[in-house]
Amino acid sequence: MKHKVKVTVIDKKLYPELQQAYCMNANAGVCPCYHIGDTFMFYRDGERDDFWRMGLNTLVKTDADPDTVAGGPKIPHCSEAWDAIARYIYTGLQGGSIMRNWMKDENTMIACCSDGTRPVIFKIQRIDYEDD
Repeated sequence: MKHKVKVTVIDKKLYPELQQAYCMNANAGVCPCYHIGDTFMFYRDGERDDFWRMGLNTLVKTDADPDTVAGGPKIPHCSEAWDAIARYIYTGLQGGSIMRNWMKDENTMIACCSDGTRPVIFKIQRIDYEDD
């Protein structure tokens, strides 16, 4: 059995009152690195090891210019997002339970980056498949 991990951006939030109060750029706006619906696929086998490249070129679906999306062909994942999702990706790629007794499906996790004024929310899924 092999395992891959699918990561999907399911939401983006913005807290302008916090940006106004605390950010150098009081009008920074929503995260420019990701877009709702962006989808990434991670593999770790004899041919690919996407985890150790911080997900560079794992983008499989976007409505934006792929060259401007974190995880696309030119930009690795944002360090704040990567810090929040990497542990679940790594666990899933090894075949482990992502979040037993917390989520309805132990192979799925909902996590968000740590940017408190404009968090991005990710759905992380371990997908099991047979070796061809």
